[in-house]
Amino acid sequence: MNAAGSVWQRRAARLAGACPLDRLHPAVRSAAARLRGPWVVAFSGGADSLALLLLVWAHFPEARPRLHAVHFNHRLRGAAADRDEAFCRRVGAALGVRLHVGRRRQTQVLRSETAAREARFAYFDRVLARLGAKALWLGHQQNDVAESLLLRLARGSGTGGLAAPRPVQPMRGGRVHLRPLLDLPHAGLEAWLRAARISWREDATNATGDHFRNRLRREVIPAWAQAADRDVLAGAARSRELLAEDDAALESWADSAAGRVPPRRLELARLQGLPLAVVRRVVQRWLLRLPGRPDLSRQAVAALLAAVHAGRATRQSLGAAGFAVIKGGVLHVQRPRTRRRKIA
Repeated sequence: MNAAGSVWQRRAARLAGACPLDRLHPAVRSAAARLRGPWVVAFSGGADSLALLLLVWAHFPEARPRLHAVHFNHRLRGAAADRDEAFCRRVGAALGVRLHVGRRRQTQVLRSETAAREARFAYFDRVLARLGAKALWLGHQQNDVAESLLLRLARGSGTGGLAAPRPVQPMRGGRVHLRPLLDLPHAGLEAWLRAARISWREDATNATGDHFRNRLRREVIPAWAQAADRDVLAGAARSRELLAEDDAALESWADSAAGRVPPRRLELARLQGLPLAVVRRVVQRWLLRLPGRPDLSRQAVAALLAAVHAGRATRQSLGAAGFAVIKGGVLHVQRPRTRRRKIA
């Protein structure tokens, strides 16, 4: 082991002493005990992802031989982004963790925070597929919970959206996203890193007001905390947990009402007397089963939901998919008629 490796491993041990295993989210600890195959840690070089990598390395020594890290260089901050990448390479090498690095193509345009996130996760998914890995570890913490809650409230999200980010989030293909730091505030993680004499990389764009999330982080949440005169981060985290419980209960109720995959022809008698929140979930599942997954406006979905809940006959356009028709107490799709070509 070289000197750099010894230094970083001692730092990881000091951080683990300040943040023992039982401080990580219990749902993640339980899931980790069942995980097989490679583990992949998303590693930007920032305080949260650095703390995550060091804590996973320190608290799960049996997983070290199959531990990987993944970094995506968006190439949006010039030399600073390249220094982030170099830092991540040094830490990975010091811990004996293989680092996979992706970079934005010079011709690829990322016009928004959402586009940058999609490019990043697309690369992460490719790495997981190549490794045959099922677990992606992410460094979201209490501040991210509060920011996401306010973001989704502004969009009018329901319990499913307001319960994000989840500590254990099932994904397609049997994969899972794990967020063990959700019960820990960002300031606390930074304080532990400083106490362990650990430095990290700062993304200067986080201090700008260019994105809604940044404005929430820099302006809204501090003002909210000051006005409340209490720990709003812990309160938001608690609300997220309760919303997740409520959402799981409603989803289970919808399973019982119409099954996990509602039939193409849905008998509305099965939904009679159920709360609107349960009927909404059944209708959403029914729409998702349709070919092409028609993209309906919020108003169109509300109109269809009201008709289903009332058992009222209706015929509503689904665009290219045809029409949603309620007739004789059954919801089904009426395909659009195709005009026959005249033969000359």
